[in-house]
Order: sequence, then structure tokens, then C-alpha cells
Amino acid sequence: MASRTERILIIDSDEQARAELGRYLSARGFYVTGYPDLASSRSLFDDQPPDIIFADIPPVAIGELAGSLEDAGFFAPIVAIYATRKATDIVEAMRAGAADVVLKPCSDDRGALDDVIGKLFDRVRVNRLNHLYRQELEEANRDLRDGISELRADQNAGRKVQLKMLPDREQVMTGLTIDYLIKPSLYLSGDFLDYFPLSDDKVLVYIADVSGHGASSAFVTVLLKNLTNRLQRNLRRGSSSDILHPDQFLERINSELLDTGLGKHVTVFVGIITVSERKLRYSVGAHFPMPILSFASGDTRFLEGSGLPVGLFDKPEWELYEVSLAEPFNLILFSDGILEVIREKGLDEKERRLLEVVSGGGHTTEALSEALNLDKITELPDDIAIVSVTDTKAVTDGAA
Repeated sequence: MASRTERILIIDSDEQARAELGRYLSARGFYVTGYPDLASSRSLFDDQPPDIIFADIPPVAIGELAGSLEDAGFFAPIVAIYATRKATDIVEAMRAGAADVVLKPCSDDRGALDDVIGKLFDRVRVNRLNHLYRQELEEANRDLRDGISELRADQNAGRKVQLKMLPDREQVMTGLTIDYLIKPSLYLSGDFLDYFPLSDDKVLVYIADVSGHGASSAFVTVLLKNLTNRLQRNLRRGSSSDILHPDQFLERINSELLDTGLGKHVTVFVGIITVSERKLRYSVGAHFPMPILSFASGDTRFLEGSGLPVGLFDKPEWELYEVSLAEPFNLILFSDGILEVIREKGLDEKERRLLEVVSGGGHTTEALSEALNLDKITELPDDIAIVSVTDTKAVTDGAA
């Protein structure tokens, strides 16, 4: 018969009975080892523990052996081989931990012995598979934990980079006080914003919402920051004035995004406020909702305008809009995540709610956050970004 890999241990002080059973099992193709007592067989468990144990030992010893196997993490069914035919002896052996009982002489009923071996080896194979699956699962869990730890470390690093890219809060530029609030739905945000002076009386402010979430979207925010820094340097050097024109600024972002091949697009609102002229010039790259402009007279409205998303088309064009800022004003920019947390149903009602909050005095990021209960929302369905621009120069000049 072909050799098999299963190992069988026989523990029996009766040398003849042990040898007879060993010959039969060896003929069946099993790897068989025999010992006269439990003590002499102990060394076997340190090397290659058996798959099945046939043992003529008392029930107490069966219990000790079964316990030691379990403590060591081995699964090896114990078959008690007894000459006795007393039911009480058989019951005690089974209660002690024997998987089955075979009566001596084992050669009297080879069919029953084969049935016992077949049944037990089915259990052994199932247990081996379960053990293998557990090992694979534990290894997969370890890899998963390691991967999560690495991802968290990467996210922490990415989060620090994003925070450093954001402008300082509550800045005063040429008579404008600008502040922002950003709340990511994930650890890394796909929303981005920035503002900076272009000259003594010009300030650029923009808000962007990258498609998708997570690391790939956060990468695009790095690209946006890098681009605006380069365009500012180009302006100082006199090599390019693209950043002075909102529509050309969107064209540059579009070109950079297409070159990356990431398949990401961005919705953007970019505006340039010229304080000396009291003008706001802006372009819209499919950004929604539109910013809200609120005047001291009480006139509060959404800005008008539309345009294609940025990063989808090869040669798009964006319109340049212009609004007069003849009186003191507040300009509030939102990303579309703000609409997800407003309880009102329907887009019209959500927009109406935003107008009510702003017209009611919600001109600062703190006031807006409180009015919309943003601090009480633990899980955001989308990133939220808000930029507030307050015309402090006009107020000061009017007081003077």
C-alpha cells in the first residue's frame, strides 16, 4: 500500500499486542511508532506529535494526556485500546477524553478498526484545515494591523502637510479680515482653500472641492498649493500674470490636473478683490453652492455665475464676472459639504437656510458653525470648508 503522511502512536505495555497493531497499521501505509508507556513516548511530542494515539492506559492517564495535548495546542485523538469489556471502563475512558474505544485483540474486527481510523482521520484533516485557516487568518490580521498602522502614520503625515498648507487664520489684508473653517469627513480632506495679497490693494481668495475623498484627493490639494505658490513667484518676477486673472488661474489648474493623469477634477471658485476700485472679479469652475455676498444695507444674495469643472476638458474657457462692492460687505464661501448637513429638504430650501443664516448676522466662521450646529455633528457625510471675508476697511473709513 502507498505510504501515507499520517503518524500514529501506539502506547501499550503488551509488546505483542503493540507489535501486532503496529504491523497492521504500517501495512495500511501509516507511519507508526510504538512505546510501552506514556513516559517513554513524551519525547515524541517535542519533535513531531502524532496525528492519532492508540493507548492502553487508565482513564486517568488518558485525561492527563488529553489535557497536555490541548495545552500544547495539538489535536491528536486518543483511542483507548482495552481488553476489558466492562461498560463502566469504556464510559470512564470516553469521559476522560478518549475519542473512541477499540477492544483487544484489535485483529478480531479489522473492519471496525478501519472505520475508527477513517472517522478520526476525517476529524484530523478538518482540524488541520481549521488550524491552517486560523494561521492564515492570524497572519492576515497581523498584516492588516501593520497596514492600518502604516496607513495611520501616512495619514498623520499627510494631515500635518495639509494643515501647514492652509493659510493663517484671521488675517487682515488691505482692509479685509479673512478667516476659514475646514472640517474633513475623513482624516485627509479633499476640500482646500487659500487667500493671499497680490498687491497693496488686491487680495485673491479661492475655495476648491476635489472629486472623491482620501489620499488621492488630498494629493490634488498639494498640487493646488504648489501651483499658487509658483504663480505668485511668477508674478513677482514679472514672468507671468496669470494669477491676476481668475479665468486664467482656472486654466492653469486645469492644465496641471490633466498632466497628472490622476483622473481627478475640481470645482473651484476664485475671486480677486480690488479694494481701491471696490470690485470683485471672479470665475466659477462648477463650484456649488455659490458664495453669498452680504452688504451693510441688508442686501444678501448668492453670486451669479457658472462654468465647467476644472480638470476634465482639454481647452475649456471660463467667464470672468465682476461685482461692485460700493458699500461694506461680507463674502462667505462654502464647499458643497455644507448642504449635506442642513436639515431642510430640497436644494431651494437648503439655499434659503444659508441665506437666512448669513443675513441674520452669520458672517464669521464661528457664527456660521454655531448656527448650523457643525460642532455637534460627529460624522460628516462630506468635507466642509467655509471662508469668510469681512470688509473692515470700509467700516473703519465710514466711522472716521
